[in-house]
Amino acid sequence: MDSSGTRRQNTRRKLFEAAVTLIAEQGFSSTTVDEIAERAGVAKGTVYYNFASKTVLFEELLRHGIELLTDSLQAAADETAERGGSRVDALDSMIRAGLDFITRYPSLTQLYVAELWRTNRAWQSTLMQVRQKAIAVIECVLTDAVAAGELSTELDIPLTASALFGMVLVAALDWQSFQPERSIDEVHSALSRLLQGRVSGAGR
Repeated sequence: MDSSGTRRQNTRRKLFEAAVTLIAEQGFSSTTVDEIAERAGVAKGTVYYNFASKTVLFEELLRHGIELLTDSLQAAADETAERGGSRVDALDSMIRAGLDFITRYPSLTQLYVAELWRTNRAWQSTLMQVRQKAIAVIECVLTDAVAAGELSTELDIPLTASALFGMVLVAALDWQSFQPERSIDEVHSALSRLLQGRVSGAGR
């Protein structure tokens, strides 16, 4: 990538980080383009050069963030497979990857969870699409686990994938908000036991 492309990518990253922090702090409606530009350390015109509007910026922010999470989940599954681990091991690795991601991007996660249940947003369709991409990664591993005999054929794969995805999001936000003294290892261990007892145990 040339230097101009790298500069633009860095600028967009700064705008993403500024926007997600501000919107998490004070809400979408109360956040202005001026504030986003100031927080990012760029001119107001730079925001509009990169994004047509604040709405477009926020839509791209959500898309970018969940795609990063999806990539993290896929990488965790792939690495487990390369090590010769089981599909349930892959699910456990994905839980850890999700927790790691949320630890790095807590404001983005808060925004995603808050926006997921709104029905009057311009970006609702985009949010549903990127959410489904993340769920599909989990569904794929569950499908392979059933095919390999690791999990019961009676497993409701779509619902289980959504439940695992939601479990990690909600547990991580609860941890950070109400039990911050706990380490990520403790949280992962608790969710891992839940996975082993409820999902893996279904095949026994």
